[in-house]
Amino acid sequence: MSDLEPSAVRTPREVLACYYQAILDKSADDLADLYAVDAVHEFPFTPPGFPPRYEGREAVRAGYRAAWGASPAQVEEIRKSAVYETADPEVVIAEHVVAGTLPNGPATFTVPGLLILHVHRGLITRVRDYMDGSGVASARG
Repeated sequence: MSDLEPSAVRTPREVLACYYQAILDKSADDLADLYAVDAVHEFPFTPPGFPPRYEGREAVRAGYRAAWGASPAQVEEIRKSAVYETADPEVVIAEHVVAGTLPNGPATFTVPGLLILHVHRGLITRVRDYMDGSGVASARG
């Protein structure tokens, strides 16, 4: 994406929409492709067994591939509560609830979260991913 003309570069809101779609598709590749090579993805409130951060696009790819591959959870919906513009045009803040099911029964889960996305020239450079750790634990089965 770094070779795109300025008119083709995604806005932070467009990147956020692609980010949510990658989660719905459980596609670590689609998610990682939204990141700059040297991006950082931080989890300030890490649930047990989760790393506090991924450093670099390939770490995001490997980390999400492993996490999603190990979980039977299926995300059914991302309820977007709000998206906030900031004084910095490269930063958006998004509130959401990830809702889904576990295949081995009627169990459902919800994971509330807040994202702070820094997007430069259409690529994520930094994410602070505040998610409910107990919700993540229940979603992992």
